[in-house]
Amino acid sequence: MLNIGCHLSASKGYEAMGKKALEIDANTFQFFTRNPRGGKAKKIDPEDVEALLKIMQENGISVIIAHAPYTLNACSANEKTREFAFQVMTDDLKRMEYLPGNLYNFHPGSHVKQGVEVGIKYIVDMLNAILKPDQNTRVLLETMAGKGTEIGRSFEELKEILDGVTLSDKMGVCLDTCHVYDAGYDIVNDLDGVLDEFDRIIGLDNLYAVHLNDSKNPFSSHKDRHEKIGQGSIGKEAIARIINHPKLCHLPFVLETPNELSGYASEIKMLKEAYKGD
Repeated sequence: MLNIGCHLSASKGYEAMGKKALEIDANTFQFFTRNPRGGKAKKIDPEDVEALLKIMQENGISVIIAHAPYTLNACSANEKTREFAFQVMTDDLKRMEYLPGNLYNFHPGSHVKQGVEVGIKYIVDMLNAILKPDQNTRVLLETMAGKGTEIGRSFEELKEILDGVTLSDKMGVCLDTCHVYDAGYDIVNDLDGVLDEFDRIIGLDNLYAVHLNDSKNPFSSHKDRHEKIGQGSIGKEAIARIINHPKLCHLPFVLETPNELSGYASEIKMLKEAYKGD
């Protein structure tokens, strides 16, 4: 079965997200834990959460992904920004305990001319201060396109973060197709080679999710602009090879393409038709 979904708004509650997923024939989805451009989060309603968990159990939704706000920058040169990142992630992981066994994804951040090593140290220090042995959520580092001073533009940078985290069993990676293509990993012409490189450096057993996006920009552009599936430089055929690849097909795939709900429904239908598995 293809585990495919999209990014859904949590503004109307958790149960509403579950119902929206069913409307578009999705069996996974992603949501922001709070305002993606701010820091406020709605108070958790346990009944609302239970309603979502019931929908998931009854409809075969095995895993969902929470996404940290874009404003979270764990390796900023600004101490207050780093403190904000610490507070947000700490709170998010507490909130995720209401949804045990799921995933929490975040952008490693931008080191803002401090240097990659300094930035990685800040990220590692934050994760080591936040992660708990008894938490039920796996935290994912997202592969990045490498614009500006972003960390996570290479598998080596992600590996260095993972190696520094004490509770490594609480960590993993989310591969974004637009980001890795824009970063210079040729998933169109050499998908096997890219996966072999990922496996050699990070290990495919550490890959837990895929953001499925086409790219508005050409290969190795370091731009990070998502496009609808089949309308960008990656293309529908390459995306179809990704969802059908034996090393990837078991993972949850989440669309972050520039779409409204009806557009996501169309893409989900298209990709399910392109899927060659059961």
